[in-house]
This record gives sequence, structure tokens and C-alpha cells, in this order.
Amino acid sequence: MDNVITPQSLSHSWLEDTLALLFGTLMISFGVVLLRQAGALTGGTAGLAFLLHYLAHIPFGVAFFVLNLPFYYLSVRRMGRAFTLKTFCAVALLSLFSDLHGHFIHIDSLNPVYATLFGNVIMGVGFIVLFRHKASLGGLNILALYLQDKSGIRAGKFQMVVDACIVVASLLVVSLPMLLASVLGAVILNLIIAMNHRPGRYAV
Repeated sequence: MDNVITPQSLSHSWLEDTLALLFGTLMISFGVVLLRQAGALTGGTAGLAFLLHYLAHIPFGVAFFVLNLPFYYLSVRRMGRAFTLKTFCAVALLSLFSDLHGHFIHIDSLNPVYATLFGNVIMGVGFIVLFRHKASLGGLNILALYLQDKSGIRAGKFQMVVDACIVVASLLVVSLPMLLASVLGAVILNLIIAMNHRPGRYAV
């Protein structure tokens, strides 16, 4: 008799969720380290955290954690408490790991374009791990979904405008070649998510 995959059989245990948050944020945080070492940027809340890091020399982890705080209220209303709790834990772990890697890894020589592109690949895979366990890294994505529900503003368009503003502001802190590499890296990251995070993708 063939095995039948039911919604119940697809659910994850608390241990699986915990390990997924741990492994997913470890991967994303290492990607962050590569981007930071290369002097690159990304979009969303992480992009804002990078700008604060480059402009005000605030540790990325601290900036990322603080920037996410206002969005948890919206997350509870839009996504529910379980999703919000997982997201809070993921944000806290990423904030910790992104500043912790430097105590164990020191990179003397790094091609910045390669680091930017490969860093986004690692981050994309890490995001898939989080999404598969109903968690995220919160921030502006939650605000985009909330505004779409309440005001009819398309989440994708809102996110695009925000990311465009981050890209323009980043010209203050990064060179044009690194900005172009950052844009290409963001495209790769979103392509990985688009290919692998679709409804029913892993149902059979």
C-alpha cells in the first residue's frame, strides 16, 4: 500500500522547529557576514540594519533586532502568536549569530562580488528552511502584508518601493560596482525563494 501524505503527517515537532530555527538562522547569519565583509547590502529590514551599521557603526545584530521590535504587534494580528514567537526567536538568533561568527572565523582575503553573490545563495537556502517551519525574519515584510490587508496596497509594490529607497540611500556608503553586485545578489536570493517556496511544493 502506498504511503499517503496527510496534512497531519506534514506537521513538524517542536524539536524539528527548534533545529530549523537554529540551522536556518546560522546559514542566513553567515551570509550576512559575507555581505558585511564585502561591504555589500540587501533589501528589507536587513538592508536598513546594514545602512545603520555602515553609517553609524552600530553592530548589525543590534540594529537588526531593534528595527524589528515595532513589527511584532502587527505580526500577532496578521500571522498569529505561534508565527510571531518563532519569528521573534529567529530574529534574536540571527542578531546573535551575525555578530558571533567573527569570534570564530576571520577572513583575510575575499573577492567582494563572489562573497555578495554566494552570501545571497546561502541566505536564500536559510530562508527556505525558516519558511518551511512557518517562521520568518519579520520586519518590513509583515508591514507590507498588513498594509495590503488594511489599505489594499499591494505587498510586492510596497516592498519594491522600500527596497528602491534603500538602494538609493546605499549610494552614500557603497560604491556603484558593489551596489550592482548587491542588486544581483538580491535577485538571486528572491529567485531561490520563488523556485522553492510555493504552495504544495513539498506535498508529494
